[in-house]
Amino acid sequence: MLKSRVLVGLLAGLSMLVGTGFMVAEDVKLDGIKCFMMPAKDVKADKMVAYKDANVYFCCPGCVKKFSGDPEKFAAKANHQLVATKQFEQKACPFSGGDVNAETAIEIKGAKVAFCCNNCKGTAEQMEGDEQVEALFGEKAFEKAKFTKVESK
Repeated sequence: MLKSRVLVGLLAGLSMLVGTGFMVAEDVKLDGIKCFMMPAKDVKADKMVAYKDANVYFCCPGCVKKFSGDPEKFAAKANHQLVATKQFEQKACPFSGGDVNAETAIEIKGAKVAFCCNNCKGTAEQMEGDEQVEALFGEKAFEKAKFTKVESK
């Protein structure tokens, strides 16, 4: 009796996940994507956490647990990975919120970002590492740049 209840619960949970529209690992290209918790390691398709109606990927269960315990702490890096894995796309400048000029695009650790003008591009290029990721993919910048989920096909 207990086994059948557990099975019914698992099947119900699975059907809810299927209906959410999350991109599955087969839809997401993980080649060259590194774990943002341990940047020397590649992510694995089966080590993922649902985040912003998409998934972020990790190298091991330890990184999954650390992220899951405080996702806000890692929001900029998680947002960056959403863009690098092409689950989200940019619609506006992360600094001004204005229209982007494709000629200003730069690549940040596998994620392309464009700006409204060369002044904004220059500001981004003067930054490095975590400061740059936070400035371009932090929650405020992510909202200002109108990053939106790419619908799976």
